[in-house]
Amino acid sequence: MASLNKVMLIGNLGSNPEIRTLASGTKVATFNIATSENYTNKNGEKVEQTEWHRIELWDNLAEIGEKFLQKGDSVYIEGKLRTEKYTDSNGIEKFVVKIRGNSMQMLGRKSEKAEVKSANTDVPAAVNDDLPF
Repeated sequence: MASLNKVMLIGNLGSNPEIRTLASGTKVATFNIATSENYTNKNGEKVEQTEWHRIELWDNLAEIGEKFLQKGDSVYIEGKLRTEKYTDSNGIEKFVVKIRGNSMQMLGRKSEKAEVKSANTDVPAAVNDDLPF
C-alpha cells in the first residue's frame, strides 16, 4: 500500500531563522511560521485562529533562508511531517512535530526592504518561480 507525507503551508515568519552549521558543514535553518484561519462562531463573533508550525530547512534551502528570510516575511513551504522524540531535563519523554521543507517560495515582505531584496539576482530561479497552484 502506498502512503503520502506531504505538507503545504503559506504563512508568516514569527522570527528570523536560527541557523546551525553541523560538524559536516551542512547548514540547518529553523523557524516558526504562523497560519491563520478566520471564521464566525455560533454567537456571530468574528474569530481568528492562529496555528504555529516549526519549519526546518537543510542544505541549499537553509542557506537561502539564512540570506533572505526575516521575521514577518510571507513564505510558501512544501515538505513533510517529522516527529522527533527527546527527553527533557526532568527525564520526561516529549515529542515535537516539525515540517522538513523541501521546497520554498518567498512571497513578500511588509517593508520596503522586500522590494530591494526580491529584485536581487542572487536568488536562485527556483525560489522565485510561481506557486504550483
